[in-house]
Amino acid sequence: QVQFEESGGGLVQAGGSLRLSCAISQSTFGDNVVAWYRQALGKQRELVATINGGGSGLYLDSVRGRFTISRDNTKNTVYLQMNSLKPEDTAVYYCNAYDPQWQDSWGQGTQVTVSK
Repeated sequence: QVQFEESGGGLVQAGGSLRLSCAISQSTFGDNVVAWYRQALGKQRELVATINGGGSGLYLDSVRGRFTISRDNTKNTVYLQMNSLKPEDTAVYYCNAYDPQWQDSWGQGTQVTVSK
């Protein structure tokens, strides 16, 4: 069972930056696609970004150009650098496998709050 643990959230003013980290429990997961998701209060969870084993990222239209996903397989960690944050980015952010067959469970997530 692969587990994902998120950290790095916080309260930031609009225009600010945060870097989220996702620790992956299995070192052999380096070739798999990992994703960041977010869920705002009262809304459905949405896919924010994905990264494949080669390090190529794909992004939700509303975050492209502001967010950067990366991974360090030597540390079994995936990152989400978030710049130029907007109030609408406020949500709980989760990381998990992109492929549902590897989504054994969901972590607690990390809260990101962007004030005006």
